[in-house]
Amino acid sequence: MGILQSLIELDKDLLLFLNSFHNSFWDNFFWMFTSKEVWVPFYLTIAYVLFKNHGLKGFVTMIMVGLLITLCDQISTEVFKHGLERFRPSHDEDLKYLVHLINGKRGGLYGFVSSHSTNSFGLALFTSLIFRNRAYTIIVFLWAATNAYSRIYMGVHFPGDIIGGMLLGLLLGRLVYGLYLRVLPRFIVISHHNRRLLKTGIAESFGKDARVIYFSIIIMTATLLMAAKVMLKITG
Repeated sequence: MGILQSLIELDKDLLLFLNSFHNSFWDNFFWMFTSKEVWVPFYLTIAYVLFKNHGLKGFVTMIMVGLLITLCDQISTEVFKHGLERFRPSHDEDLKYLVHLINGKRGGLYGFVSSHSTNSFGLALFTSLIFRNRAYTIIVFLWAATNAYSRIYMGVHFPGDIIGGMLLGLLLGRLVYGLYLRVLPRFIVISHHNRRLLKTGIAESFGKDARVIYFSIIIMTATLLMAAKVMLKITG
């Protein structure tokens, strides 16, 4: 057996192990957590902080965030998923009746790499480099990791899909941040013009408002946990 085949088999075994830990409460929680629409308040909070501190010039940062998400989504889908055509576990002939699914959701045919993982880790790295707030960095990466893990829990991605998406998201997040450092000073006056101190100047321009964003993540997560508990009581 070759190295690649051994890695594939390990990926399948790890998926079945991780996917085996489930119950009705976490089914409800991850079903909601993995939804992009649920996190609209989080995204709006990011926009609020940008526009509060940079005014209409906050559109520069929003455009960069939009560029990042577009790159993450399109590259993960068009280049990797459609290029490599690796079936999701929910469509794999050997696994599709073994994995635990939520509400019968199987997702599209192909899963490498995970777009959820790519988008989440790309956004986490990009925003953490902008705000440079330790608490925000810890919480946003926990959010990204939970979002990525939810796809394993739901049986629609292999761990390898998640790891690949994470690496791609981190790479794209860092590249777009490098572009952001070149573009932003053309539109917004930063307290430090020295290249070495520019990153600090950008972070300082937001003050302590990163707290508003990470509190929105905490509040939304707590709300989802309570909602999952209520749903469990309703369904008996």
